[in-house]
Amino acid sequence: MNIQVIRATETWQQAGAYYVRIQGMAKQYNITLRREFDEHDGPDTKYIVLTDDDFPVATCRFYSIDATSAMIGRVVVLPEYRGKGLGKRVMQEAENWLLDLGYTHALIESRDVAVGFYQTLGYTVTDRHIVHGDTFDCIRMEKKLT
Repeated sequence: MNIQVIRATETWQQAGAYYVRIQGMAKQYNITLRREFDEHDGPDTKYIVLTDDDFPVATCRFYSIDATSAMIGRVVVLPEYRGKGLGKRVMQEAENWLLDLGYTHALIESRDVAVGFYQTLGYTVTDRHIVHGDTFDCIRMEKKLT
C-alpha cells in the first residue's frame, strides 16, 4: 500500500471523501444519498481522505460544535481495505488537524458495534443514552486531545 493523507479543502479532494462514503457505507447499507449527505456536509466541514496510489480508500469528516469541541463522523474505510489500520490512521489524522485548528476535545457518535474500536483510540462513553439515527443506533463518545 502507498497511503497518502489529504486534508481535503478543494472540491476534487472532497469528492474522494464522498466516493468512499458512497462505496463503503451507502451502497453496503442501502443508505440513500439524501440520508448520507446531511446539513453537516457544508463549506465549513473538514474532510480527511486517505488514498492508495491516488485512489480514495478511507475518509472521515469533522465540524465544529463550539470553540473547543468538534464532532468527527462518517468514518469509513472501503471494505477491501478494512483490517489494515486505516480507520485508526484516519482518526489520528483528523485529531491532528483538530489540534492544529485549536480544538481540545473530539466527539464521535459511534455505531454501537464500533464502541470498542474507539475505546482503543482513547475515547470514552460520555452518555449511555443511545442516539437513534435513520440508519444506525449510536453512542456518544469523547476524547480530550493532547
